[in-house]
Amino acid sequence: MTTNNKLLVILFLSVFMFSSSIAQEKKITKENIQHAEKIIGIEFNDAERDSMLDNLNEQLENYQNIWKLNLANSIPPAILFNPIPVGFQFNKKQLPLKFSNYSYAKLPKNPDDLAYYSIGELANLIKTKQITSTQLTKFFIERLKKYSPKLYNVITLTEERALAEAKKADEDIAKGKYRGVLHGIPFGVKDLLSTKKYKTTWGATPYKDQVIDEDATVIKKLNEAGAVLTAKFTMGALAWGDVWFGGMTRNPWDTTRGSSGSSAGSASAVSAGLIPFAIGTETWGSIVSPSTVCGVTGLRPTYGRVSRTGAMALSWTMDKIGTLCRNTEDLAIVFNTIYGSDGIDQTLYDAAFNYSPKIDFKKLKIGYLKNEFARKYPFHNNDSLALKKLQELGAQLIPIELPDLPVNDISFVLSAEAAAAFDELTRSNKDDLLVRQVKNAWPNVFRSSRFIPAVEYINANRVRYTLIQEMQKLFDKVDLYISPSWVGSNLLLTNLTGHPCVVVPNGFSERGTPTSFTFIGKLFDEGTIIAVAKAYQDATDHHKKHPKLE
Repeated sequence: MTTNNKLLVILFLSVFMFSSSIAQEKKITKENIQHAEKIIGIEFNDAERDSMLDNLNEQLENYQNIWKLNLANSIPPAILFNPIPVGFQFNKKQLPLKFSNYSYAKLPKNPDDLAYYSIGELANLIKTKQITSTQLTKFFIERLKKYSPKLYNVITLTEERALAEAKKADEDIAKGKYRGVLHGIPFGVKDLLSTKKYKTTWGATPYKDQVIDEDATVIKKLNEAGAVLTAKFTMGALAWGDVWFGGMTRNPWDTTRGSSGSSAGSASAVSAGLIPFAIGTETWGSIVSPSTVCGVTGLRPTYGRVSRTGAMALSWTMDKIGTLCRNTEDLAIVFNTIYGSDGIDQTLYDAAFNYSPKIDFKKLKIGYLKNEFARKYPFHNNDSLALKKLQELGAQLIPIELPDLPVNDISFVLSAEAAAAFDELTRSNKDDLLVRQVKNAWPNVFRSSRFIPAVEYINANRVRYTLIQEMQKLFDKVDLYISPSWVGSNLLLTNLTGHPCVVVPNGFSERGTPTSFTFIGKLFDEGTIIAVAKAYQDATDHHKKHPKLE
């Protein structure tokens, strides 16, 4: 038996006896070791088991002492994930940012049409004083009050704060202090971002009265740009699914169904025209999935782009904060405000964000996952038409394949980190308070993940390192590539490697709910994929169709 294998079992047994009440009453025995061997596929002889006992019981005492600290979710591990491939150079040169011309925007004859105006259009109305921020904010507050009880997509309406911020925006604009496109624009956030004076519930019963009395960095940056925080939206409890302590968040296109998760409320609210844009997060599909079923446009930025200060931690090496909007240029407008360092989050990189609404397909090498698109799956027809539309626009699509590595087999990286982030919840048995208690839900995953050996977690991250290097080889051949949103391993793979993506509507299913496909970009190259996605959207009208609300 090698030293590494002995250490693996020591680490495994330290979690095998994780319950503090049991650990205080019993010591680890040779029989415990023998049972553990069967679970992790290692066999020791009796002398080796006997030799380990003192070490294992000493380790267990160490862990008991650590448990007494009750580490807060906001405390990160002193280990940082590095998504940068060997030899990679990111662009630090910031060019002047260009957005489209929205001077055409006028107040609609039917006030309800404002619900689906883009950020750029609303900004022009405010800048030209056709409408005030207060009027616009009240308009969206009324829609939130009217429709959110049917959609279950709002946890907290921040009405008092919103009206105060809107009033301040109007005063500044009247004095000629216009801050830019987001000045006076209402927005909402997924309720895992901390907010002064308002609850931050994480969508979960054990935390439904929790107040973290500080604004998350993302909220601070949006407020500095003059945006108006109007609501905190629902999320699947602790960022899984669309079920929270108040029920299931509804899809505006079919209110008998959920809006997917975990950025459930953010997607539902934008889709229903209850807010111009919303902040969401993704660890493994939590922007892509709800954007897809609700028919909104979503951006999952590169890992290390947007500060997570003030955000609930689920997986320190995979969590990313992004945005859900009406269209692709709205993504660029919001991202331009929220990206960059805050002097606190140490995972951030100093890279430029360069975007222009114009794109020349002749200068781009665009890949597509040929084998995935060739499969038979529910969105296949819509995806095929979307690829054809891109070709009509001048895109030369290059068939590519993802690296042949066991991506699904290392997905437990997320589970291990999530179990650590909510360690106290498991040990206190307060996980019993979560609404979903099925096998495929957090309580069971947290418990099961206590048995993931540290050695296997580290080795999974070594595979992840290899995956990062292989993805760089792929991006040596193309500038970006296109993938089905849900088919194959791409969604998990790119969340593990930290690559950015834009998800856009591309049609409707037989049930009448939206479908989508996804643009994947190079690390820190959000500008290119937003621009390419914009070219597609400008040539189609899927994103301009809206659900009928009753």
